[in-house]
Amino acid sequence: MSATPGTFKNARLVLPDSVMDGGALQVEDGKIADISAASTASGHDLEGDYLIPGLVELHTDHLEVHYAPRPKVRWNPVSAVQAHDAQIACAGITTVFDALRVGMDEDADLRAGDMRQLADAIETGQAENRLRADHFIHLRCEVSAPDVLDAYSVFEGDDKIRLISLMDHTPGQRQFVSLDAYKVYYQGKKGFSDEQMNAFIKARQERAGNIAPDNRKKIAADAHSRGIAIASHDDASLDHVGEAIDLGTRIAEFPTTVEAARASHDANMAVLMGAPNVVRGGSHSGNVSARELAEAGCLDVLSSDYVPVSLIQAAFQLADEVEAISLPKAVAMVTSTPADTIGLTDRGSLEVGRRADLVQVRMVGNVPIVRGVWREGRRVA
Repeated sequence: MSATPGTFKNARLVLPDSVMDGGALQVEDGKIADISAASTASGHDLEGDYLIPGLVELHTDHLEVHYAPRPKVRWNPVSAVQAHDAQIACAGITTVFDALRVGMDEDADLRAGDMRQLADAIETGQAENRLRADHFIHLRCEVSAPDVLDAYSVFEGDDKIRLISLMDHTPGQRQFVSLDAYKVYYQGKKGFSDEQMNAFIKARQERAGNIAPDNRKKIAADAHSRGIAIASHDDASLDHVGEAIDLGTRIAEFPTTVEAARASHDANMAVLMGAPNVVRGGSHSGNVSARELAEAGCLDVLSSDYVPVSLIQAAFQLADEVEAISLPKAVAMVTSTPADTIGLTDRGSLEVGRRADLVQVRMVGNVPIVRGVWREGRRVA
């Protein structure tokens, strides 16, 4: 990684509450040392481009695409992490929580051992200075899976685990409250007949009823004891939100209804929605749109989920399309708010004393171009 110039000049600085045209930002020892509206004679000329904080990504499972690019194909895990990391950094993401699955279906292509290998590769990459972005680990815990507690125990004592999400994809509730949608998904995936599909749904519902509530409580209790933040996932009802509140949940990931999102927001949980939902104009599974939540004032954080580049595009798109959301407010959804929510208060904002995690962005039409990325004052993309 090459050293950055001490000063960025001729920039459109996206500050916490305003945009400063023609501004200058000075970096010393990896931190922001000064912000000024005055022009400077020397420094890195941004040519009028935006300068925003490095993006903070709390939930992306995109790493699996690089590790298992084809069925039954496994790539070298360190190489897979490096490829994922390069794509993340070039999308303007300087802090990323890589989501690894805990709890699998019986016929899943990946197992707990694969997830542990990926976690080890992330930690090796960090230790050997292979990676451009700052990586943490997010465990996606499927509480309805029979092996979830055993798989979770594989990560015991790992201090890179900073976030868990409590997930339950049982048919008939949360993401799959519509059994018709569930049937379309699984019959297309598995080729089930109607009779086989109905038997499959019944078995999944019975299994979840027996084990999911206890698994949810046990994992939440362990996370609290280790200081790991908790996210709920796909909450659809006030009962779901109430359960999340009781478990000390900090983040509401992908609520599926306005009712659940508003209740979560009112309970001081950060409501997180997918950036692809914003870019596409709606949910791919037919649930509530992120834009609707933004317009209702109960959207706090965006996540790239399965498309890394969507994060920066969604922020600029929200600022352009939703009257109540300014560019600084939209940028906060992908920088300072996720950082502060997870306790990383040293980054996420163009303020003196914060980490010099920076992204140079040029708008061409309605699609932003990332022209440079710096982490702690050193260029990484």
